[in-house]
Parts: sequence; structure tokens; C-alpha cells
Amino acid sequence: MTAYPASTVPVPDQRFPRIRGERHILAAAGSVVVALAVLLPIFAVLIVAAGSSGGEWPHLLRYVLPQSLATTLLLLVLVAAGTSIIGAGCAWAVVAYDFPLRRFLAWALVLPLAVPPYLAAYAFGEFFHYVGPVQSGLRAMFGFTSGRDYWFPDIRSTWGAALVVTCVTFPYVYLTARVVFLMQGRNIADVARTLGATPSRVFFRILLPVARPAIIAGLALVMMETLNDIGAVEYLGVRTLTLSVYSTWLNRGSLEGAAQIAAIMLVIVFLLVTAEQWARRKQRFHTARGTQMHARPPRTQLAPGRGILVLAALSVPILLGFGIPLYVFGQYVARRLYQFADPQVLQAFLTSIAVASVTAVLTLVLALLLLNAIRLSRSPATMLLVRLASIGYALPGTILALGLLLSLARIDNFVDGVAREFAGVSTGLLLTGTAASIVIACTIRFLALAESAIRSGLEKLPPNLDLAARSLGKTANQSAMQVLLPLLKPALLTAAILVFVDTVKELSATILLRPFGFRTLATHVYENASRGAVEDGAVAALLIIATAIVPVILLSRPLMRDHNT
Repeated sequence: MTAYPASTVPVPDQRFPRIRGERHILAAAGSVVVALAVLLPIFAVLIVAAGSSGGEWPHLLRYVLPQSLATTLLLLVLVAAGTSIIGAGCAWAVVAYDFPLRRFLAWALVLPLAVPPYLAAYAFGEFFHYVGPVQSGLRAMFGFTSGRDYWFPDIRSTWGAALVVTCVTFPYVYLTARVVFLMQGRNIADVARTLGATPSRVFFRILLPVARPAIIAGLALVMMETLNDIGAVEYLGVRTLTLSVYSTWLNRGSLEGAAQIAAIMLVIVFLLVTAEQWARRKQRFHTARGTQMHARPPRTQLAPGRGILVLAALSVPILLGFGIPLYVFGQYVARRLYQFADPQVLQAFLTSIAVASVTAVLTLVLALLLLNAIRLSRSPATMLLVRLASIGYALPGTILALGLLLSLARIDNFVDGVAREFAGVSTGLLLTGTAASIVIACTIRFLALAESAIRSGLEKLPPNLDLAARSLGKTANQSAMQVLLPLLKPALLTAAILVFVDTVKELSATILLRPFGFRTLATHVYENASRGAVEDGAVAALLIIATAIVPVILLSRPLMRDHNT
């Protein structure tokens, strides 16, 4: 839910020069282990897909892939178009113009990030249902007596899924585009105006092309979220590749067929990551130029009428992405307050807290290990290992779950075989079908999130701080533990919160890896929505949204403090 890169590429901090004269075998070995753990699910999926006898391919090519692939690509195009228009447009409006409640909207436009796509789909499905408030209001207003008297678009369609995902993911583009618009300064726009360019021409011909790398980076995040979603598309009846992996695996019992579909998804993921990396390379170029212009672009004071129109236009995506879910689930909860004492809800809440807490601690430890490896040795091999360990964020949960299931089953079988041979006992399944597998999946997926947040804090520390501690007689480990780590507490807290919340929201990997009877807040909502009783999961849904608002506030707090934005 955060605006971090889909594939974090660690960049060595040149202010902390490499510590010479020491061999850092443990740090390098740790990086190797972490990188292999992240890559293991990918290798497992590719090996199973390539090693299949091919019996599934005729069925997949005839009945599954044409529709699923076309639907997935169409959904990605629609979501990309919608989020780029809304995100970039909102970013330009709050940066370039002054109108009523501008500072509040600059913050509120981030709120839809607190709503996972599957919760938004459930809320939209109820809100636009035949008996929902919208259609009921239309019938009351125009005197219609049945659905045959009027036409209303079906939210359970590809365009409906695109609308849902767009409404809750456009802040990714909004945040990245807004930063670039602020950094361009007054000079680049003023020069264009002195040459006779109109404001609209300045925006479309100059400012927008300069911001294109940032917009592409935000779109990569949006499309990763779109590919990862399974709850929304299943509820809305949209058959994407992600849903096809799930149905082929569980409904048809074909692990090989699911792996082959997942391999196709990996190709799409690779293309998205490549585009995102290309955009970040371009973005670094523009950022370097943009920092030379410290003056921010002057905002144009809009006339009262136009200001109200802009206010209304910017309020629409907030109401759709955050207002509708809050209204729908709030209405249900108001009539079901007793569910707060429901044992199933309490169990799901405690389970979510436990899994998210363990995952947050584990990702922090591994992220610190990777960053320490970079700090001690900036060799190309170490940089490559850390980069490979950070690609989990780009993996959809279904692919990660499928690969982990295959990998953990092999590990469990190996351990059981060794125990039988040398001890005469059976260990059974130690990892497969346990809560540990969910923790491992979330750790792999959100490790890049923690690493990126901690690295951002590390880059803000004074130059040569590490060497100063070393010159006072501290060893490399003492310098890290006694100097750097205490100064990184804010970054560590931010990283822990981000990972904790994303783990609470995680659905796609959890529903595939969870053991029997294992229920989190996300799976509790999913189970009730699957049987057509969204209202029974309303309390869990509000708890998820309330939890997710915390990092949104952390992320958008500078927008409220900055009087110049």
C-alpha cells in the first residue's frame, strides 16, 4: 500500500565508505541464504512448469489462457489508464492551483490506499447492487418499479473490476507524480511561458513529459497490485491469470497446470519490473536536474466558481476509493455491534496480529542483515545478492504461494526421509500447511518494503558517521549496534509498521497456504463474501481499514505540515 518501488534496487551509500582489511564472510553468507530463499519459489514454479508432461497445455491453450490472458491485459490497460489520469491530474491540481480545502485534499487523496482492492470490491458490489442505495435511489427518483425499466451498468465485469482497482490504487501515481511536479521549480515553467506557451501547453508538452518516469514507476506499482489481487476479481466474476492459477490448482487439482499459468505471469512481472527499473533510471536523471531549482512553482489562485469545481472533482476519487467502503461497512457494523465479541472475529484478529508481528520482526532482521552486508562490502556480488533478495515484492501472492508449497513440501519430505532412515521416526509436515508458511511468504514478499524504508533512513544520517565511530576505536559491529542502530529507530519503526499492515491485508498467499481452521481478518472477510454474506465480515473489514490508516497517516503527514505544498 505504500509508494515504494515494486523491485527495490539497493544503491550503496557512498557516505559510508567500504571498511577495508576485514573479511565479512558471515554477512555475505547471510545474503546468499536470503537471496536463495527468495528465489526458491520462483525456481520451483519454473521447474514444475518446464518438467510437466505437457498434458495440460491443450486444455490451457484452448479453454483457459486465451480468455484469462486477454482479460488480464485488458484489466491492466484500463487500470493503468485510469490511475495515470486520476493520479497525475490530482497531483498537478494540488501543486499548481490554490482552491478551497487544497491542503486537506492533498492529504485525503492518499486515504484510498488504506482500502485493499478486495474490500473495495465487496463494498462496490453492495453499494451498486439492485437493492443498494444507488439503484434504490434511482427507482425512487424516477418511479421505476423493476430493473427492466432502466439500464444500469454491471459492476461485476472487467470494467467494474478496473474501476474498483483504480479507485484504491491511483494514490501510487499521485504520490510519485506530485513529488516530481514540486521539484520542477518555477524556472522550467516560467521559461516556457516567456516563449509564449499557454498553461495547458506547458503542462502537456513540458511538465508532463518530465514527470513521465515517475508516473511509470507509480504505474508499475499499480499493475503489481492488480496482478496480485484475487479477492476482487473472484468476487466480481473476472477471470484473470491470478484467478486461473487458483482455480486450476484447487478446483481441477492440477499443480502442473497452475505452475504453467504462473510461469506466464512471471513473464508479465518481468516486463513490469524492467519498465519500472527503466523509469527509475530516467527519474534519477530528472531528479538530479530538478534539485538545482529550489523555487517551487507558484500556485494559481482559482476564481471561486472554478475552485469549487476543482474541489468537487478531486473529492470524487476520495469518495469512491475511501468513502464508499467506509459507508458500506460502517452501515453493516452499526447494525452488528455484537460481532466485536464474536469468537471468530476475535480469533481472526489475534491471528492477524500474531502473524503480522512475527513477519515484521523477521523482515527487519533480514533487511538489517542485507544492509549491513552492503555497508561492510560493496562488492558487485554483494549488490547482486541484495538486489535478488528484494524482488519478492514484485511476485503476486498466488505465484509465491504456489512456489512455496512446492518448495516446502520438498523440504518436509527430505527431513522426514532423513528422520525415518537415521532415527526411525516420522517428522510429518513441519512447514507445509502451517502458519509458518504464511509468515515465510509474507516475509519474502515484504522484505523489499522493510529494506527500502530502512535504507531511506540510513541515507539521512550524517556523512562518514560510521568512520568517525571507527576512528574512536569501535569495531564494525560496535559501530553498527551502538551508533547506527539507535539513530535508525524512526526508520525501523516505519518499516515495521508498513510490513505489519501489509501482512494484515494480505489475502492471495494466505488463502492458498493457510492450514485448516486458520483464519485471519482478511480470510474472514473473504469467506463471508464468498458465501454472499459481506455484512458478516464488516467488523473484520473495518478493523483492516483502521489498521491500514496508520501508515497512510505516516506517509501523508508531511503533506499536511508543508505549508508550501
